[in-house]
Amino acid sequence: MFLRVLVATAISAAVFGSHTAIAQAPQPNEAYAVVHGWPQLPEGFVLGQVSGVAVDSHNHVFVFHRAENSWAADKTHAIASATVLCFDGSSGKLLSSWGQNRFVEPHGLRIDRNDNVWLTDRALQQVFKFSHDGRLLLSIGTEKTPGVDATHFNLPADIAFAADGSVYVADGYGNNRIAKFSPEGRFLLDWGRKGTGPGEFDLPHSATVDGQGLVYVADRNNARIEVFDAGGKFLKEWKSAELGRPWSLTVGPDDLLYVVDGGDLKPNPPDRGQLLKLDLSGKILAKWSRFGNYDGQIYWGHDLAVGRDGAVYVGDVYHGMRVQKFVPR
Repeated sequence: MFLRVLVATAISAAVFGSHTAIAQAPQPNEAYAVVHGWPQLPEGFVLGQVSGVAVDSHNHVFVFHRAENSWAADKTHAIASATVLCFDGSSGKLLSSWGQNRFVEPHGLRIDRNDNVWLTDRALQQVFKFSHDGRLLLSIGTEKTPGVDATHFNLPADIAFAADGSVYVADGYGNNRIAKFSPEGRFLLDWGRKGTGPGEFDLPHSATVDGQGLVYVADRNNARIEVFDAGGKFLKEWKSAELGRPWSLTVGPDDLLYVVDGGDLKPNPPDRGQLLKLDLSGKILAKWSRFGNYDGQIYWGHDLAVGRDGAVYVGDVYHGMRVQKFVPR
């Protein structure tokens, strides 16, 4: 009888799994490994929801987080804490921080070729350009006033840059469009509307531009990536169960496309969380990570960035509330 109980227990564990065992099981043949203990946070400090992450030319990793507003129902008050943190990519040491009493609902973060820091704030309805040390250089959009024209956004999500310095804004949550601006912030054109067809969007959550000037858009709620030319002409889409639901994407220094699949917003697990590397024809070259809150797993991966050394940084929003570093094995 005792032997039968042991066998039944083993079969049950093999079929149904143990939550603890599954959560901690290493993933075989993964292309990347998590760097434990990165970043080095000051004693007593915890991150809020990490909505944005980017790497500059000095291997400095910038993190945009929501601090004490992470769970705030009232999105009208500025966050008192520093919302922009700068870490050394190699050591994870905190180098600087800024953005106190400036932002309400942090969202997108990108760094341009001149190491300027671009940010979006959904509640403020604006896109901002800052110097490396936090000096405001440019703002686009009308503060706290939604709209869909040359001077208004409706919950803007992300920013991308063309080689000539042009700026693409994924004006995603409210307007379902991509808006293009000159380097000085002058409106040039826009495209997109809500829908499921070619060139339409249901939450364009992230955008990036390759070396040929093609624009890649993470059409989150349609679970696909759409590709356009610089004028907004639809070229192709990538959509598959293997790709999942892209939340954020970026073209790395190696001219490959990195994607975070944040999952399907289920209220309870199991869900999906993974990172992917694609070539620019859409072929998946590598996949790693999974849903969870252990090191190396992601829980609503919201944004990612790639350093010149090939390290991949991923920010977790919602329950994740952290940034992780992955390096090639």
